[in-house]
Amino acid sequence: MRRAHAMRFGSELAEDGVRFALWAPTAKDVTLVVDGADHPIPDVGEGWRRTTLPGVKAGARYGFRIDGDLVVPDPASRFQPEDVSAPSEVIDPNAYAWSDGEWTGRPWEEAVVYEVHVGTATPEGTYAGLEKRLDDLVDLGVTAIELLPLADFKGTRNWGYDGVLPYAPDSAYGRPEDLKRLIDTAHAKGLMVLIDCVYNHFGPAGNYLHSYAKTFFTERHQTPWGAGINFDGTESGPVVRDYFIENALYWLKEYHFDGIRFDAVHAILDDSEKHFLAELGETIRRTFPDRHVHLILENEANQARWLERDDGGLPVLHSAQWADDLHHCWHVLLTGEDAGYYASFADRPVEHLARCLAEGFAYQGEPFPTLDNHPRGEPSGHLPPSAFVTFLQNHDQVGNRALGERLNHLSDPKKLALARAGLLLAPQIPMLWMGEEWSASAPFLFFVDFAPDEELNKAVREGRRREFKSFAAFADDTSVIPDPTEAKTFEDSKIDWDESEAEPHRAVWADTRNLLQVRRQSVVPLTKSRFLGARAEIPAPGVVDCTWRYENGWLRFVANVEDDDVAADADGGQVIWSNGASRQPMQLPSWTGVFLIGGAK
Repeated sequence: MRRAHAMRFGSELAEDGVRFALWAPTAKDVTLVVDGADHPIPDVGEGWRRTTLPGVKAGARYGFRIDGDLVVPDPASRFQPEDVSAPSEVIDPNAYAWSDGEWTGRPWEEAVVYEVHVGTATPEGTYAGLEKRLDDLVDLGVTAIELLPLADFKGTRNWGYDGVLPYAPDSAYGRPEDLKRLIDTAHAKGLMVLIDCVYNHFGPAGNYLHSYAKTFFTERHQTPWGAGINFDGTESGPVVRDYFIENALYWLKEYHFDGIRFDAVHAILDDSEKHFLAELGETIRRTFPDRHVHLILENEANQARWLERDDGGLPVLHSAQWADDLHHCWHVLLTGEDAGYYASFADRPVEHLARCLAEGFAYQGEPFPTLDNHPRGEPSGHLPPSAFVTFLQNHDQVGNRALGERLNHLSDPKKLALARAGLLLAPQIPMLWMGEEWSASAPFLFFVDFAPDEELNKAVREGRRREFKSFAAFADDTSVIPDPTEAKTFEDSKIDWDESEAEPHRAVWADTRNLLQVRRQSVVPLTKSRFLGARAEIPAPGVVDCTWRYENGWLRFVANVEDDDVAADADGGQVIWSNGASRQPMQLPSWTGVFLIGGAK
């Protein structure tokens, strides 16, 4: 089985050589440079330069000379063996022989997602290193791994959100065939593989589009990273939209990924009659009708419109959204923190939690205090729980803390155990952050590598310390905040898999594994049937009581997140998990809970 995604961007192997194409509408002169030699590349109209060069083979290095001086890499490069500013490499996608020809993915309801940063997930920090750990994840009960962005970034250390070449998996982790082998092996073990893609901005180093395609960006839209990407400008035509849509199709076809998580889509600004997110979803659904392809959004705006289902219960466009609201509720209850956006959940955390469990979003158009009381969100109660990816931790919520603390560094183990069950047994799609399954001791810190650009390194270093200067803990001394540009910060973020075999980590790992077994046996069969609705109540202060109804039965979660013991209505059903609750009548000691299931009503 060979896989290649043909597109008009970049380099494509042809019968008589290699076809090269570049969209450079604002360049006066462009020359193709292959293995150090210059070749003319004709202007074929509408900003495109295109030629086929005989005799060129896979492995050749190439770039484009802009206006007689600057040589830039291919913006659709399939690989950058020597980082973002060096020549691109011609890749033959058909060179890898896949063994997963029968793989069409898994239903979304079966997903238990494991979010991974390749560089810090193993000592090797490579695709091959991660491949060695796939059996551990299968044994745990994970069914999907989600890789933080792989798009080529400046240097050798980065979270991935500073990528500048979206088609080139970063060479810090291995070659393209190593990534394909990781995915191929995962599929053989029944694991889906998702990739995180960033379509809202480019990183601060190594983006050369401004030098030959100024209309790729527009001052009409401003984002946290500067001028917005020009998704809706007449001067950019369909090329900018196609560049990203083709990128998504490329990862799904050529690399056989099972889905994509789209980063911060609220920052994709588009005034077109059809928003880019709609065209993106429609195109992917149309292209892969016979595969389970899962599209996940990160969207601070909580726009339920992108998550709608058809009459058969299948996603019309996008499968799910990261449920930040639910995370914030649990975090406030577990830690007592109320700074920043947590302030919008600290006023009524139990009420917010109940609504999130039953309806997905805590804010569905109500004023959001953190946004100066501007309305946030859209009604979401009609959506099935599978429209929401839930988590207690992720790369953002851990890594954007000054010291990168995990929840096990901040919360009482008993409280965290209840929240863990609430995450893994509720019918939403649960996600674990790498190492969370054993309460890893390593922090996850913010790190970059912009060397030798010391000015940019300095700006990041000082900006990081400025960001936390307003926090009381760092007001007098920001020197304790790890330097994001130092290699040690990256090394300190690597998780140690061996510690999962020692206490107290092993007990947490065993608990996680047990919960996922219960989920697979008792919860997933319910969620695969038609969703009929959910209802959450607060029968006593600090008690959440939520029931989800499906065609095949119902699931109920009752939890006491207060310090006092309480009684609750048992209401029948079979107990599938409890950490101290007793029945007839149901008694809930402090920070205990119970999950029950029953047949169709």
